[in-house]
Amino acid sequence: MSPKTAAPPAVRTLNLVQAVNEALDVAMSADKRVMILGEDVGRNGGVFRATEGLWKKFGDDRVVDTPLAEIGIMGSAIGLAISGMRPVAEIQFDGFMPSVFDQVVCHLGRIRSRSRGKMSVPLVLRAPHGGLIHAPEHHSESPEAYFCHTPGIKVVIPSTPYDAKGLLIAAIEDPDPVVFFEPKLLYRSAKGEVPAGRYTVEIGKARLVQEGKDITLLTWGAMTVACQKAADRLAMEDGASVEIIDLRTLAPLDLDAILASVGKTGRCVIAHEAPNTGSWAAELSALIAERGLLRLQAPVARVGGWDIRMPLFRLEQYYIPDADRVVMAARKTLNF
Repeated sequence: MSPKTAAPPAVRTLNLVQAVNEALDVAMSADKRVMILGEDVGRNGGVFRATEGLWKKFGDDRVVDTPLAEIGIMGSAIGLAISGMRPVAEIQFDGFMPSVFDQVVCHLGRIRSRSRGKMSVPLVLRAPHGGLIHAPEHHSESPEAYFCHTPGIKVVIPSTPYDAKGLLIAAIEDPDPVVFFEPKLLYRSAKGEVPAGRYTVEIGKARLVQEGKDITLLTWGAMTVACQKAADRLAMEDGASVEIIDLRTLAPLDLDAILASVGKTGRCVIAHEAPNTGSWAAELSALIAERGLLRLQAPVARVGGWDIRMPLFRLEQYYIPDADRVVMAARKTLNF
């Protein structure tokens, strides 16, 4: 008789918030040190229901409803991580994250260095990311550049359910702190096949969404969808062959994948939601200019939010770039 082989894990179609929930469930089931803390994460299951059902399954000790105090959430999570736990701290909206900067900048990213490697902070800081959900002020920001600028911290933004689950499990298992942004626009609109059980996606590796030879679109988070729509239009209306790179991880950055793609196409547009000034797109364009200038056939273009505060929902569709703005930038770059 032939030996029995293990059945492959079941693959289901999930949306992005379901994938996040499943990643938390898998990690908590595998390791009793993993716990969740944040505002309304317990009985209510989170404002977006990312933690739905976990309080009932794991109890008060491991799914902790906190007071409305972001700096308290962050400080408590850092202390728990140093003490041997693996906390997953949720900040309810990205616009509330300035409250945690003191803990993040002065402590979270420094403890391994400060202790000369004797201590690490295996902590994940989760927050919804971006706009276009008709939310009030402080609920639709894109603050990733602040955290990318802070040494000692990894920054991850998935755009598919598969990546959301695999990257979140990898982040929870990582010995160092990870800021994990979840595009709120994609929570229920992004759907895809997700294997059951545990798997990881390597932090620090970009995803090739589609291959092309004429121009590279670099992007992350919800803008990945806008870039796919733009690429379809450029192919249909202009006959352009568009390559799309979803960075997935902003820090550490997969610079090899970026330079390989831009070196092949010679043209690059970077699309993101945050304001262009001081953005991560500015860092990317500088790196491309420093290390790949002689391969470029046109200046690197950036498509981002305007240099104003995120407007209220009646105007947010004019602030956050869409496929039209990506197409305009790509055509200008192609015709340079």
